[in-house]
Amino acid sequence: MSTPSPSTSGAAARRRSVLLDPGFLRLWCGTTASGIATWALPFILGLAVLDRGLSAAGLGIVLAARTIGFVVAVPVGGLLADRYSRRAVVLWAAMAAAVATPLIAAGLGSSVTLMATAAAIVGAGQGSCRPAFQALTAEVVDEPRRQQANAATTFSVRVTTLVAPGLTALLATVVSTPALLIGTSALWLAAALAPPRGSSEPQPSRTRAPLHVEFADGVREARRHPWFLAGLGALTAVIATGYSATNVALPLVSRDTYGTEAVLAGALTAYTAGALVGAVIVSRWRPRAQGWAALGGLACYGFAPLSLLMPLHPAVVIGAYVVAGIGIELFNVPWFTATQREVAPDKLARVSSLDFLLSYGLAPVGLALIAPAMSAFGTGAVLTTTAVICFAAPACAALAAGARGFSRRDDASGD
Repeated sequence: MSTPSPSTSGAAARRRSVLLDPGFLRLWCGTTASGIATWALPFILGLAVLDRGLSAAGLGIVLAARTIGFVVAVPVGGLLADRYSRRAVVLWAAMAAAVATPLIAAGLGSSVTLMATAAAIVGAGQGSCRPAFQALTAEVVDEPRRQQANAATTFSVRVTTLVAPGLTALLATVVSTPALLIGTSALWLAAALAPPRGSSEPQPSRTRAPLHVEFADGVREARRHPWFLAGLGALTAVIATGYSATNVALPLVSRDTYGTEAVLAGALTAYTAGALVGAVIVSRWRPRAQGWAALGGLACYGFAPLSLLMPLHPAVVIGAYVVAGIGIELFNVPWFTATQREVAPDKLARVSSLDFLLSYGLAPVGLALIAPAMSAFGTGAVLTTTAVICFAAPACAALAAGARGFSRRDDASGD
C-alpha cells in the first residue's frame, strides 16, 4: 500500500470543508458568542427602557460609553495582538467583558454611572477582540479555506440578528432584564474560552518599541497596499453616510409615507435576509476580478437610500434592502479574506484595528450628523447625496492600484 505524499495530504486538507475543522469550529463558536453578546446588550437595555428600569437618556449614556470603550480599545487591541499571543488577547479581553457585564445589571435602576463605567469596559473588551479574532483566523485556517471561514462567521452573525430579537423578547416574558444581561456575560465567557491556540506565537524580544511607534508601523503596512486604503475609504464613506442616513430616514419614511411600521420591519428583515444570501454566495464564488466584484457589492448599498426618495410600492423598498444586504456581504467576506492574505502576518491585527477604527468607529459620528443635516437641507437632499456617495466611493476605490483583485500582485502583472 502506498503512502500519500505530503503534498497530496495537504491538498486533501484544503479540499476538506472548513466546517469539519475542529480548530475553526472552536474559533467560530467564540466569534459567534462574542457577536451575540455584542448585539444583545443594546437590545436588552432597550427592553429595560420599556420596563422603565432605565430612562432613554440613561440608555444613550450607557451605549455612548460602550462605543467610547470600543473606539479606544480597538487600536490598543491590535497592538497587543501583534505583540503577544492573539489567543491570550481574546482570552483577557473577553474575560474583562464577562466580568463587567454583571455590573451593568447591578446598576440597572440605581446607578447610571456604574452602568456606563461597566459598559465602557465591555466596549473595550469587544474592541480588543475584533482585531485579535481577525488575526487568529489567519493562524487557524489555511489560506484556501479562509473565504469559506469568513463567510461562515458572518453567516452566524446575520442569523443572530434575524432570529435573536424575537427569541430575546420571548425570554423577557419569563426572565428578568438583569438575568438576560447575566446571560450575555456567559456568552463573553464562552468567547474567552472557546478559541484554540494559533499556529504561531510572537517571538520574545528584550526590547520593544513604544506603542505609538508600533501603531505607526501598522499604518505604514496599510499604506503598502493602495487597494486597502482605497477600499477602507469607500467602506467608511458608505457606513458614515448611506448606512447612517437610512437608519435615521427609514423609520421616518415608514411612519410618514406608508403610515405603518411594517415597512421598517420588512426592510430591516430583508437586509438581513439578503446578507444571509450574500454570505452563502460568496462562500463559493471566486470571480476573476474579486476586488472589483466586492466593490460593486459595496456600491449596492446606494439602492437603499434611493428607494426612500419617493413613495414607491413597499415591495420596491424591501427589494432594495435585499440587494443592499447581498452586496454588503459580497464585499465584507472578500475584504476580510484579502486582508488576511495580503498583510504581513506580524502586522495583521494592527491593520485590522485600523479597519474597524475608521469604518465602524466613525459610524456614530455619521449618525449624529445625519439628523441635523436632514433638518437643515431636507430628507430628500440628504438621501440623494448619500446615494451618490454610496455609488461613487466604491467606483473611485476600484481605480486604485491592486483593487482589481485586492492584491499587490495585480500591480506586478500589469492589471
